[in-house]
Order: sequence, then structure tokens, then C-alpha cells
Amino acid sequence: MLWQELTVHTTEEAQEMISNLLVEAGAGGVSIEESGTLNKNRDTRYGELYDEPLNDIPEGEAVIKGYYAESVDMDAVVSEVTPRVEELREFGIDPGLAQISWKTVDEEDWAHAWKQYFKPLRVSERLTIKPTWEEYTPASADEKIIEIDPGMAFGTGTHPTTALCLRALEKHIVSGDEVIDVGTGSGILAVGAMLLGAASVLALDLDPVAVESARENVALNRLESAITVKESDLLSLLGGEGAADTAAGEMWPSARPSNTADQEAVPVVAPAADGLGVTLPVQVVVANILAEIIVLFTDDVYRALQPEGIYITSGIYKDKEGLVAEALKSSGFEILEVTREEDWVAFTAGKR
Repeated sequence: MLWQELTVHTTEEAQEMISNLLVEAGAGGVSIEESGTLNKNRDTRYGELYDEPLNDIPEGEAVIKGYYAESVDMDAVVSEVTPRVEELREFGIDPGLAQISWKTVDEEDWAHAWKQYFKPLRVSERLTIKPTWEEYTPASADEKIIEIDPGMAFGTGTHPTTALCLRALEKHIVSGDEVIDVGTGSGILAVGAMLLGAASVLALDLDPVAVESARENVALNRLESAITVKESDLLSLLGGEGAADTAAGEMWPSARPSNTADQEAVPVVAPAADGLGVTLPVQVVVANILAEIIVLFTDDVYRALQPEGIYITSGIYKDKEGLVAEALKSSGFEILEVTREEDWVAFTAGKR
């Protein structure tokens, strides 16, 4: 079967936004290749193996490819995508050269060939990501395996932001915690949270392709009874503006260990309706999405968390670190830790 391959030469900063644009323009799949220059040190602290050779993409740049059916009018797609890529500059996102081209390829050239480079990856002390088509034997009884088949959704676990989130979850998850994963993608963080001791996870995404992929990966890991996947955003879940006002005077004390001897009950959102799999407020929220989106719902995350609750967020390019830090502080969060890998940043924040 023949497909049409649209290629955009851009920056690492803009890669996720442009990937979304290609999907919105009808792409049946998207691939992302970041810089592999010799100036970039690969993280091998957990014994990662890299089978894919370094490429010649300049540092800080990326190549994104979207795949369209043979019948699609590619001139029309280019005409739709080009101005939207350029528009990113108005939102402070630099798409770089933004060179766009396309060609016809055979399905075998892209649908399966990339799998040879996706190998089991140890991302933290306890977590290893394993594609379903690879054999792998855990090194110890403490090692937890996340089975993953990303399909057309984002989230193989190889991106630095995913690893940063999983390491933060490993550090802060307390056995029995309830978790919300905003922008779940392939569901990898939701599965990781369960393997680290969470009691239940609500995984949210606005992309129906991601929702389906997440449900499939939850099933692969036999966690259907503990992880609920829904096509939604956090604000809709909370019932819109003002949902935190509890007319009945509901008070919900923190269930997380606190350094405060007498933690006062604080009015927050009411318990969740049936079918969400968690009861609001929860102990942990994690979000691995674009910085420009993160800053739009920090207030909502604050409402969704119990006192002393933990918010872990990444997907933040280095030049947006200050923007996210200011949004977190403005919403009342205390920044507990900032971690970095390559050009990406993750925050761990606590609800005061």
C-alpha cells in the first residue's frame, strides 16, 4: 500500500505542536526524529542501550513526518499546514526553518521499520519500558515492566519528558495514592503510576486516537480494573469554573502524610461521580504536555489535589521554564524540585 509522507524540518521546541497539526490535517501516523549530533550526551545511568545510530540533524532541530493516504490531496494539506506552522511564532514557539516537503512511500517503509529501534529501556531504578514485540527478562524482582505498543499515539517512553515524569512518580507515589494523568497519550504514565503503588488512576486525553491507544496499553498490562481512560480535559472533569465552591460545606482532609501536626480540612472539589475510578480530590496529578497548555490549567490542578498533594509536570522546553514556574506559584503551588534532561524540564510541585 502506498502512502504520502509529509516532512517538516523544525525545532525540538515545536515538535509536539507541529505533530498535533499534522494529525489534525488528517495524518494517519506521525514520526519524530530529534537531533542525534555527537554534541548530545546520551543518558546511560540506568543501563540504557541505544541501537539507533546518531543522525546528522543539527542540535536543537527535529524532523517530523506525517503519513497520509494515497488519495489525499497533498497540495491542499501543505496549504493548510504551512500557515498554521508559521502562526506558532505568534505564540512564542519557534518552528525554525519550517521547511515542508512530501513524497510517496511504501507502507512497509514507515509502519513497521521504526520498531527495530524501539528496544526495552530502563528509565528509572524500578521501571523498564518494554515494547510488546521484544523479549526481556527483568534483572531483579524489584524491576517493574511497562508493556507498551504506542500505535499512532504519542508516548513510547523514549522522550526525555516521559522519563522525567516516571522518575518523579517513582520518588513521590505513596502506596494507595489516587492519580490523575492529564494528556495520557499512550497511557504510559498511568501504567507506571500503578506499578509504583497507586491504588487507581484516571487517564484523560482529548485525542480519541490516544484514548483508544491508552485503553489498549492498559489492557496489555492487565490494569483495566484500576485505570479508567476517558476522552476529556481536567476542567470538564471538575465541572467548570467555580466547581471548587462547595455549597454543602464539604471538607476533605489530606490523606497524604504531612509535616503539619494538625492539618486543617480545606474546601476543595466534591467527590467524583461514578465511573471516574478515583475520588476527588486526589493525591497526585501528572501532566506531560506542552508548556503553553500547562499554564492554562494550573488552577484546575490545584483544585483537583488534596492538601500536601503532588503535581508532576513536564513537556516543558528549557526556554519555557520560567513561564511554568510563575504559573505554578501564582496558583499557590510550592515548587519542590526541578529536574532536567537534555533541553527538557520537569517540575514537582506541592499543594500548600
